[in-house]
Amino acid sequence: MTTVLYSERMYADDSVEREVFGPDVRVLMRAPRTLAELPDEDCAAADGLMLFRLWASAADLARFPRLRVIVRMGVGYDRIDRAAAAARGIMVCNVPDYGTTEIADHAIGMTLALRRGILLQHDAQRRTPPAGWVPIANRVVRRIGGQTFGVVGLGRIGTAAALRARALGFRVVFFDPYRPNGTDRALGLDRARTLEELLAQSDVLSLHTPLTHETRGMISARELALLPPDAVVVNTSRGPVLDLDAVEAALRSGHLAGAGLDVLPVEPPTEPEPALLRAYRAREPWLEGRLVVTPHVAYHSPQAWDDIRRKSAETMAAALLSNRPQNVIAPDDP
Repeated sequence: MTTVLYSERMYADDSVEREVFGPDVRVLMRAPRTLAELPDEDCAAADGLMLFRLWASAADLARFPRLRVIVRMGVGYDRIDRAAAAARGIMVCNVPDYGTTEIADHAIGMTLALRRGILLQHDAQRRTPPAGWVPIANRVVRRIGGQTFGVVGLGRIGTAAALRARALGFRVVFFDPYRPNGTDRALGLDRARTLEELLAQSDVLSLHTPLTHETRGMISARELALLPPDAVVVNTSRGPVLDLDAVEAALRSGHLAGAGLDVLPVEPPTEPEPALLRAYRAREPWLEGRLVVTPHVAYHSPQAWDDIRRKSAETMAAALLSNRPQNVIAPDDP
């Protein structure tokens, strides 16, 4: 019997999975802290492996003699050793079509919360005593019209965020060397041919790139310095794309007006926490209204949570039970 192993128990039952897979597939639901904690008998039985938050190293994959397909229950696939999977003949797939609207909305929500001073006033009204019933002068607050919204990575989510930003009155420019010529004209956006060209004009920089060898550390102190004064950076992609120490330095110097972070380099944060996160948790006055942090939840809504479940099962079924796999990630994809 074909067996699909869910390495993280995310749902109360397996009703949806059984509906998608049919009666001839056995579904195992487990909840280890790491793949290394899975019993040998489960690893030996698994033809398909579902992953959400856990990592799959070469040593982990060596414990699965029958494994044919891994489905990452999400968009990013940096948690999987794809070279090791390819060497074993294991197909790796992801689920790129869930949470698109949620993450785009989250990026825009962070942008508006900063640029319209919502966070600034919210924090000020919680002081003891609260601030006055008046506007607060702060460089983070700007009129939306006349600003440029810069997008790094114009995939599904980046496109959704770009179109939302344009509808709000931003001029939108993107950098994505993998999008074909004409994408800018089809979507009514401006295109930067280099990252440096994008940075120089981005009043808001929104990151929507996967974590790859090209994008790890992509935005560091050098890149932040190229942004216009009083820019805002929003990251809803992957934490290691953005240098957190560089963000702290740019916020302290005043070059950056604000930042919105849904992702961090290490999740959840471990001790010693980054200096920026310590200052944020301590509500240090210099950060008031200038930084918002959410715990990698931009993708989440009850509807998106249901989408992950069904779309992941459908992706596994297509790869494992048919000859028409979908969402396949090639070993040499960036």
